[in-house]
Amino acid sequence: MLPLLFLVGILLFVLIVIWSIYNGLVRAKNVVDEAFSGIDVQLKKRFELIPNLVEAVKGYNEYEAVTLAKIVEQRSGVDGSFKETVAFDTSITNTLKRFRIQVEAYPDLKANSQFLKLMDSLSSVENELSMARRYYNGATRDLNIKVDVFPNILFAKMMGFEKAAFYEIDENEKSAPTVSLNKD
Repeated sequence: MLPLLFLVGILLFVLIVIWSIYNGLVRAKNVVDEAFSGIDVQLKKRFELIPNLVEAVKGYNEYEAVTLAKIVEQRSGVDGSFKETVAFDTSITNTLKRFRIQVEAYPDLKANSQFLKLMDSLSSVENELSMARRYYNGATRDLNIKVDVFPNILFAKMMGFEKAAFYEIDENEKSAPTVSLNKD
């Protein structure tokens, strides 16, 4: 009788450990998904500001208006996958960096109150996007640790849990953009 109770106790302990591991991994995975959704929300906010910037810039520099309009066209091809979202985000970020530098050549545009308000909104969205990226990477780090630590590593793959990819910027975004104000 005592050995049977002992075996039931061990089995119950193992089931509780597996249940706890599974629930911890599910929680961590859901936090990563929620964090990626936060990035997507900020990208949508930024994307919605771009048509307004196009209108504000049209009278000052047609090239810049066309460049921003191309971003609007590109958005329709993004399917929401992690890799496409990161690539699209990087493309927009690089374009907006060049745009901000080129705007310096247009004092009338910089004095336009509607344009300034749009640029302030864009700066705010960029800050929120940066925070969302950091939150996502923190959630990803936590999930990856949970997947890699013992005893979780014994069960994570069997339960379908894998490490998540960090939200990393490409090499082009790490350096300052090179911009020419000459119209060639």
